Amino acid sequence: MSRNRCGRLIRVWSWILVIGMLALAGCDKGPASEVGQGGHPGGPSGHGGPGGKKGQSQQAIPVAVATVGSGSISSYYRATATLEAEKQAQVLARVTGVVQTLLAEEGDAVNAGDPLLRIENAEYRFRVEQTAAATANLRSRYERLEKMVAEELATEEEIQAARSDLASAEADEGLALLSYSYTTVSAPFSGLVTERLVDVGQNISNGDPLFVMADFEPLLAKVHVPSREFKRLQKDQAVELVLDSNGLRLTGHIKLISPIIDPTSGTIKITVEVANYPEGTRPGEFAQVHIVTEKRDGSTLAPRGAVLTDKGESVVYVPIEKDDQLTAERRIVETGFTDDDHVQILSGLQPGDTVVVKGQRSLKQGSPLKILERSGN
Repeated sequence: MSRNRCGRLIRVWSWILVIGMLALAGCDKGPASEVGQGGHPGGPSGHGGPGGKKGQSQQAIPVAVATVGSGSISSYYRATATLEAEKQAQVLARVTGVVQTLLAEEGDAVNAGDPLLRIENAEYRFRVEQTAAATANLRSRYERLEKMVAEELATEEEIQAARSDLASAEADEGLALLSYSYTTVSAPFSGLVTERLVDVGQNISNGDPLFVMADFEPLLAKVHVPSREFKRLQKDQAVELVLDSNGLRLTGHIKLISPIIDPTSGTIKITVEVANYPEGTRPGEFAQVHIVTEKRDGSTLAPRGAVLTDKGESVVYVPIEKDDQLTAERRIVETGFTDDDHVQILSGLQPGDTVVVKGQRSLKQGSPLKILERSGN
């Protein structure tokens, strides 16, 4: 092969190689250009990936708000107590005999002195008649001796002996009458029969329990309060009770304050009287007892649900308008007393401020808001 022909071949292959490289370069530029035009990462538009979301608006969070108010709030000592009847007693037999008639049943309301039960009384009635006859005979003897003493037909010693015998007979008659009266068992006070413990025909002895009675008006609740609260308590102080069974709220007052401190627990016994309560409330029910220990008037009050605890701080969210957009401002507050509905705000809010009460757990500083509900405090 001649030198000229070899040179031409080399030049041809060189051009083929160059054309191939240019073709490959063109294939690489095509996709890059498309990425740039499509706005994907690295494209000239500069809106791809995270950069593309930067310019978009964040969706507003729906919330409910309420107005901060002012008023009175109290601190409470809270305890659990069992409601008790003011009076409760067993009615006992006072004579021996057989139950003849039942005159009251469990659940019956009775007045003081109403008959509850009768015991067979023939023996007691005969004893009354016997002692009455003996008394009558001795009274006649005494009266005769009085006349005889006046006529000096009897001595002073005889009249004194007759007087003593008559007094003894009258005492025997009185005891017989008393035993006879005990054959009718009566209610010792007005209230309800809570238990009947005997049946007709049952033989009973003196001292056997027959009924249990209770006076439900009023009801009492006894709680033991730490002695440090003693100076904050006084008789007739208002007390709130909440029944565990149905959540009903009752109002009572302090009736008694024990004058001593229990040395084992360091507490003072407080007796709360509940005079008015719904029908169906019974002794034995559990109740939450709330005793006011301090009251603060003119306090700044926020809805209890508005205050969150975040990293050991009490926080509320306040709607703030900025650039025609409502946003959330995270605000640290100092709190005081708390009751079922409100929190006392010592600093961080003023009456008339608006706070978020629903939806605040989804918020952070600067979150956009959309108010769906607004209410007073």
